[in-house]
This record gives sequence, C-alpha cells and structure tokens, in this order.
Amino acid sequence: MTETVRLAVDVGGTFTDVVSLDESTGRLEFAKVSTVPSDPSAGVLDAFAASGVAVSDVDTFIHGTTLGLNALLTRTGARVAVVATHGFRDVYLLGRTDRPMNYAIAYRKPPALLERADTFEVVERLRFDGSVETEFSIESAREVARVIAERGYDAVAVGFLHAYANPGHEQRMREVLLEEAPGIMVSLSHELSREYREYERTSTAVLDAYTKPLVGRYLDVLSGALDRQGFTGKFLMTHSGGGAMTAAAAKEQPVNLILSGPAGGVIGASAFSRLIEEPNLITIDMGGTSLDASLIVGHEPVVLVGGEFEQMPINMPSLDIHTIGAGGGSVAYLDAAGALQVGPRSAGAAPGPASYNRGGEEPTFTDAALCVGFLGTDAPLGGTLALRDDLARKALTPIATSLAMTVEDLAAGILRISTAKIVGAVRTITVEAGRDPKDFALLSFGGGGGLVSADVARELGVRTVLVPPGQGAFSALGMLLSDVQHSFARTLLIPSSAMGGAESEARFGEMEHDARRVLVAEGFAADRQVLARSVDARYVGQEHTVTVASPTEGADGGWLESAFTREYQQKYGHTQSGPIEITTVRVRATGLVPKPDLPRAEARPASRRPAPVGRRKVYRAGRFVEYSRYAREDLRAGDALAGPAIIHEHTATTVVHEGDTVSVGAYGQLTVSIAATTDHKEER
Repeated sequence: MTETVRLAVDVGGTFTDVVSLDESTGRLEFAKVSTVPSDPSAGVLDAFAASGVAVSDVDTFIHGTTLGLNALLTRTGARVAVVATHGFRDVYLLGRTDRPMNYAIAYRKPPALLERADTFEVVERLRFDGSVETEFSIESAREVARVIAERGYDAVAVGFLHAYANPGHEQRMREVLLEEAPGIMVSLSHELSREYREYERTSTAVLDAYTKPLVGRYLDVLSGALDRQGFTGKFLMTHSGGGAMTAAAAKEQPVNLILSGPAGGVIGASAFSRLIEEPNLITIDMGGTSLDASLIVGHEPVVLVGGEFEQMPINMPSLDIHTIGAGGGSVAYLDAAGALQVGPRSAGAAPGPASYNRGGEEPTFTDAALCVGFLGTDAPLGGTLALRDDLARKALTPIATSLAMTVEDLAAGILRISTAKIVGAVRTITVEAGRDPKDFALLSFGGGGGLVSADVARELGVRTVLVPPGQGAFSALGMLLSDVQHSFARTLLIPSSAMGGAESEARFGEMEHDARRVLVAEGFAADRQVLARSVDARYVGQEHTVTVASPTEGADGGWLESAFTREYQQKYGHTQSGPIEITTVRVRATGLVPKPDLPRAEARPASRRPAPVGRRKVYRAGRFVEYSRYAREDLRAGDALAGPAIIHEHTATTVVHEGDTVSVGAYGQLTVSIAATTDHKEER
C-alpha cells in the first residue's frame, strides 16, 4: 500500500467530477462520470473507479455534495419538530417582517419546511446574560417529548431563548428527548450558533435537523462501502464556509454542507488567484444543473456572516455564492405568454439533454450549444459521450416552428437568454454590492463555463477571461486545496472603546481554547493551526452589522473605527457619525493540510506554433462563421492564437469569438483577451 494519493470527488446534479493527486509524483488526473440521482454514493464509487486509483491507496478523500441543498430545493428532507421557549412557539414560522421583493406583485414566500402543528413549547426562560428567569420544567419537557415520539418525527430542532448565553436548558431538553424517543436526531441551536437573534438561530437548527437524517444515512452508506474496499485514510467534506470538516463532524452538523459542492470551486479560485497573481476574480461555475457565481477579492473569497437559503437564515459563516438555474441541462420552453424561457428546471443526469441519446426529448442549453456549433459531434464529452445533432434539432424544432424561427435562430436565442441570466447573477454580487465588474477578471470553469464566458465578460465590460487547467472538474481540484476550518462566535454587546479590554479578551480566549482543542483532536499540531479574529460592528441604534478583521490579542479598540468605516463605505456607499458598538466576536480556526503543487505546462519550441485539429461552422450573428478547432491537450505554455476558435478538452469546451485572442500561461491556464467590439454587438 503506497498511501500517497489524495482524491477529491464533487457530486453535481448531472455529473460527478473526480481529481486525484499522486503526492509522490505530483501527477494530477481528472475524470468525469454521470451522477446517479437515485443513489449518489454509487456515483462516488464510480468516480473512484474512473480515477484508476485503488481505494486502499487513498490517503485523504475530500468530498463535496449537493445532497442537503437538493433536499431543500425539492422539500424532500426529514419530518422535523421545533421545540421553543414557552410563549415563543411561533418564532420560526413568523420570521422577520421584511419583504425582500417589495415591488414584485407576484411574489410568494417560499413554503416553510414544517407546519405550526410541528411546533412545541416548553416551560423555561433565560435572560440575555444567561441567568435563569424561569426554571426548566422537566414535566413540560417530557410531555412535549412524548408527543414528538408518538407522532414519529425524524428529527427535532431545539431553539430556546438566549441559549447562546447559557446552553444548559437546551442540553437538558436533548436528554429528555433521547429518553422518551430513543434514536431521534436532535439539533440544538447553541451548538450551531452562539449568537443572539432567536429566529436566525432557530432557522439554522431547523435546516440542520431537516437534512440530518438524509446526510447521516448517505455518509454511513458511503463510509461503509469505502471501508469494505480497504479505505483507511482521512475522510473530509467541504463546507459552506470555504473550508473542510471531517465526515464525522459533517454528520453531526449537516447544515454546514448546504453549499458544500459550490464551495470547492471558490476555494480553488482563491488558491489559483495567488498562483497566477490575479487578486480580484469573478468566478462562474456552470455545471449541468445550475450556475454558481462568486467573488475573490484580494485573493480571498467573500464570506457572509449570516447568509440565507430561499429566505431561510443560516446563522453561520458561508461563502457568498449566488446560484441560479442556468446549467447545461436547463430546459428551454415557452411560458404562458408564449415567450421563450430557459431554466431553472433541468433535464439532470437522467434522462439528460436530448443530444445525449439517453431518452431525453426536451430542448436544453446543451442541445442549443450543439445546434449553433459551440459543441460538436466530432469531440465526445468526457472522451466517451458522442452527442447526436439530429436529436438536438428534433428537440428544438417544435418551439422553433411555434415561433416561426429557424432551429439555429432559436438555439442562438436560448444561449442569449442563458447569458443574460448569468450576467444578472454576476451583477447581483458585484454592482448591487458596490463593486465594478471592470475591476475583476472572469474565472470560468465547470463543464459549461467556457461556452458562455466570453459573452458574459463582454456584457459586463470585463476584458480578461481566465480558464484554469481541468476546468470541467475545477471544483473537485479546489477541494484538494481545502484546509480544515471551524468557526466560533459569541454575542458581546460592548462599545468599540472596550475592545481589547478584559471582557472581550475573555471571550476571544474562550473561543481560541475551544478551537485549539478541536484542531488537536483532529490531528493538527500547533504549527499547523492558524487562528483569526474578527468582530461584527455597527453604529449605535442600527440593526445590522459589518464584519471586520481584528488584530491579534492585546490590541485596543483604536483600530476599529478606521476599519469599520472602510468596510461600511464599501458596503453601503456612505458613512455616518456617531458611536460604534460591537455585537459579536468571532474566531476562525484553520488546520492547515498539505497543498498540491499544480504542475507547470510544458513550453513549445519557439519554431513551432499550435495547429488546429479541425474546423467547425458556428452560427453567429445570423450567419455561419468558420471557427478553428484546437485540442487543449495539444497547447503549450506560451502559445497564442486568435479567435474565432473552439478549444475542447476532456471535460469541457472553451469558445473564443472573432477579435478575441488567447494565450497559454505557465500552468496551462487560458487567458482570453476580450475585444472591445465584436460581431456579438450586432446581435442585439
């Protein structure tokens, strides 16, 4: 047994990507297999087989999954009960009074994960400082636990008032629940978030409980299958905050996995930005089902403290990833008004786009890309999946006939609609957040990213598109770069002048002690641990906060005003006068794992130039244009070529339009320089 291989598997809605790194040779291998929707663990095992690596030789297995995310999207999670403080039964269902889409006449609040009949209350009450207002009633708790047991709930979320300051009552409630309903899964709000705001904390516990049975069963099945094949290495999962956690920890707190899959690509983008010295990146990760957009600023991903999913708060740090239903399998259709729409519904892995010849009959983005020539029958996807042009045209024909259009014009329209949706997603995380897209380069990856990246960049005014090596499986590559991370937080309402005082140092010290203990238990020595402090601050009288990095211990509060003012200006476009207060102190604990060195691309002799392997007719701006076709595997560092061109590789395709140019970097990355004006302008 060599035990020198690190392997990462990213399970998407349509494809499962795998990257293996042989640490003894530095060799990276990429592969792609179909996801098995009915049994995602089978897709993971297929990925192991496709990698060509023996399970027993894998030293570290890093995994990302959309299992929890999909359960929330499709409302197929566990049957959950909520237990609250007496008098606060309706905290979860009432939520907040804000309406995120004030001017949307047809707006409907997303359906809740449970009904009022699923909510219960127990006699107990804590004050904001953790002192007891009303003692915990064992009789009340047992009565509620017995009803929960009788009704057969799968999991329970417990969210008591002010449990962040004193977890004792929630812990006693768990003991009662396990006595009356042995085996039931319990999520305690304070174990997920030690912060104030009872609705957000309860929502986090509900999301955790809703996904816990499903994720637990999945990890048990997968771990058992790997063990039977001789796996003895470390099993890690990527989490929403941009790091990794052990599979055992993920099983206990699955709410951390909601953005597990997309997080891998953002982590990889952050590391890649340092490698190529490009600090600011917009990332678009286009898979088979969805597209994820995010930002890298100063080589670091943007992290939200207190994000949300479908207006359900998750009160813990998560990467700022904006997801839309715009993937390769997104279905095109006519809405009730007869207008062409694309997505969010996807053909998925089964049956998939019509051109896959797996039984799909509905037209998709992939079928449209084939009909315009972005994809072709001459370059099988993944090296094995030959697309059927006749089936793609057959799928598009009914809509084309209904709209009195040619199939090519309809296909071009489908691509334009998808591009517009992607541009909108990018504007959400840039323009709407006070950032100018022109200050960024666009990093494109995923199986479909290279098909749209040039047009998306042009619409945004971005002049540079970067395509990393192994773009089709880049999220899995990013997982190999993931450190183990844990986040700790404590509510602490103090004036900014008190920062660095005994109270704040005591809170930081408590969290840092817990952080070191957790990292040591996971096998990280002191020299492999990094602790970072931050604080949430606001002007006195405001409700919401901004998060700013904090100096190490011993610093007074004098640094805070300038740092807070800078962050506030960036986020809101203005500042105010008046005192500043701290609401929460935070510690991020990182266990450093060895990072793979990306291999450098081989250089081409100066006397030779890259040669096309063929040509393809592409329907562009109402006419067919001849594009040169290159195999990315044939390109070398220092190569340069001009559009129009199509560059295909094992897992993806990159389209370069007329006037654009491409150069190949030291690590094999493609740098596409976007021309100021092209035929694309004429399409509008």
